[in-house]
Amino acid sequence: MLNCAGLVVAPGFIDAHSHSDLQVLQKRKEKLHQGVTSEIVGNCGFSPYPCGQHAAELRAFANGIFCGDDSWGWPDAESYLASLRAHATLGSIGSLIGHGSLRIAVCGNRMGPVTPKELDKMECLLDESLAAGATGFSTGLMYAPGSSADVEELDRLCRVVTRRNKVYCTHMRDYGRYLLEAVEEQIVLARRTGCRLQISHLQAVGKSNRSLNGRALERIEAAHKEGIDLAFDCYPYIAGSTVMTQLLPQHALDGGTAALMERLKDRQLRKQLREETLAGIVHEWDELYISAVGSSVNADAVGKNLKEIAELRGCNPIEAMFDLLLEEEGEVNILEFNQSQENLQRNITHPLSIVISDGFYVKGRPHPRLYGTFAELLGTLCREKQWLPLETAIYKITGFPAERFRLQDRGYLRSGYAADVVAFDPASIESRATYDSPEHSPIGIHYVIRQGQLLLPESYQAA
Repeated sequence: MLNCAGLVVAPGFIDAHSHSDLQVLQKRKEKLHQGVTSEIVGNCGFSPYPCGQHAAELRAFANGIFCGDDSWGWPDAESYLASLRAHATLGSIGSLIGHGSLRIAVCGNRMGPVTPKELDKMECLLDESLAAGATGFSTGLMYAPGSSADVEELDRLCRVVTRRNKVYCTHMRDYGRYLLEAVEEQIVLARRTGCRLQISHLQAVGKSNRSLNGRALERIEAAHKEGIDLAFDCYPYIAGSTVMTQLLPQHALDGGTAALMERLKDRQLRKQLREETLAGIVHEWDELYISAVGSSVNADAVGKNLKEIAELRGCNPIEAMFDLLLEEEGEVNILEFNQSQENLQRNITHPLSIVISDGFYVKGRPHPRLYGTFAELLGTLCREKQWLPLETAIYKITGFPAERFRLQDRGYLRSGYAADVVAFDPASIESRATYDSPEHSPIGIHYVIRQGQLLLPESYQAA
């Protein structure tokens, strides 16, 4: 018998936006310690399949998000899903097929429009993946090479998603000054194709763009009232995390990382990239922190922002950024302080939002969301700030994502459902993960049960 006196007993938490595609196979326990019993991986256009004839290019594309090496890769969804069934024993994992991975499998790291034959092949591979059991389809329209996809390409692929009755999740083209245009593009796509739309990590990035957040919500609400099946997700932090190459104009990555390195070495091309990057960036330099680097050479840069690094190097911040990318051969991860507390509160409390971690592993200092997302929501935002009732917060990490992703037997404590259960103390649940020291499991989560098996605490002995 488990003593649950004074505890909240809830369905197992669902992390509906994760990048633990490789780590779930390694039985990493960071999510288990948060009460997560189900995850959706393959977000933002990154999935570990299909490899096609371009496995090395796929790894170069995704390793900054996957924290991988040169050994992974699956030829198709069927083989990856079989690996999940065999090895991902700490959680139930749904996998989206990533548009970037799909494009690389067919075209390599080439930017620009695809040919009719290539699009036919992408359509076929997507259909095969969804038929094999992939949960849906994701795009990463700020990441090369998917950033060069045109309307016809996205339209054709989303119609496959609709036919298979799956979900389409999108990291949109922009979250800064063109946020409204990016939202509108996805709404029009959903209206035209009939796909079920999930907008990833909604936010207005950059101080000068914060007023766009409310207008984006209004547009989403209007589309929902119109009958378009859409929702969005967000994480309970004002900072995000990504690869530093995302700050560049994405045509700079045409041909992959090696091609980028050659461009950064060329004086004239570097000048052009400097001008384009400065024109497009919406952050202040002291809002961009290095979280990981590929080698030990620049290990002392981790935890510093680009303004600090530039001062130490005696140059301006953009040159410090370019030099760091060159020295690390593109392997640099960053934390970005993106949005305001006011906008975060609007998004977290909105009835169309799901709360997610968007967490991924790095060879350095991860974002605290990897360790603390769900305790941050239930402790800091619910109990301390009282942004939303506890019941509403629990729904945003259980029933709502289960409904959106059609997880048939998850998200509720009901007869006939999987026995995924979390018991936590609402008075003490708390994230101990911080930006400076993120690798700490939360407190206040007493028991985690998955499919009837007690996984946490691991040493529990029944009386």
